[in-house]
Amino acid sequence: MLRLLVLHGPNLNLLGTREPSVYGQVSLPDIDKSITRRSADLGIAVQTKQSNIEGELVTWIQNARGHFDGIIINPAAYTHTSIAIRDAIAAVALPTVEVHLSNIHQREEFRHHSFIAGVALGQIAGFGPTGYLLALEALTTHLASKTTPSRPRNVRRKPAALRR
Repeated sequence: MLRLLVLHGPNLNLLGTREPSVYGQVSLPDIDKSITRRSADLGIAVQTKQSNIEGELVTWIQNARGHFDGIIINPAAYTHTSIAIRDAIAAVALPTVEVHLSNIHQREEFRHHSFIAGVALGQIAGFGPTGYLLALEALTTHLASKTTPSRPRNVRRKPAALRR
C-alpha cells in the first residue's frame, strides 16, 4: 500500500476564519477529512500534519524517508522563504507535490517565487481544498507508474557489481 505524508504549513490551522475571501471557509480538519476519505477510495494510506514551526516541518520531511512513498506539502508562507524546507525535500528525494489553496502567481509579487517548486514533482495552485485531492490523484498515479510487477515497490536491488 502506498503511503503519503501530507504537510500543512504555518497559519493553515486558521483556515475557515483566516481571510475567507482568499482561502475560503473550509477548516483544516475538514480538508484533512476529505484527504482521508479520498485516500481510502484510492487504496492508499495518508498521514496529515500541520505546524507553524519551520524546523518541525523540516524534521517531518527528513523522517519521511523509509516510512512514506511521497509527500504532499502546502508550505504556505515558507514557500517564499524557506531554503531549509527546499533542502530537506531535495535530501530525502521522495516525490513531492506542492499545493497552494490560492493561485500564488496572481497574488502579491513576493508570493510569485517558490523555493519548493524546483525540487517538487509538480505544483497545484488556485483550486482551494480540491488542490489537495488533485495532488493525491497525481502523486498516486505517478508512484503507481513506478511500481512494476517484476520489481515490487520499496525493494532495493544491489548494484550490479555486488550481485553474485
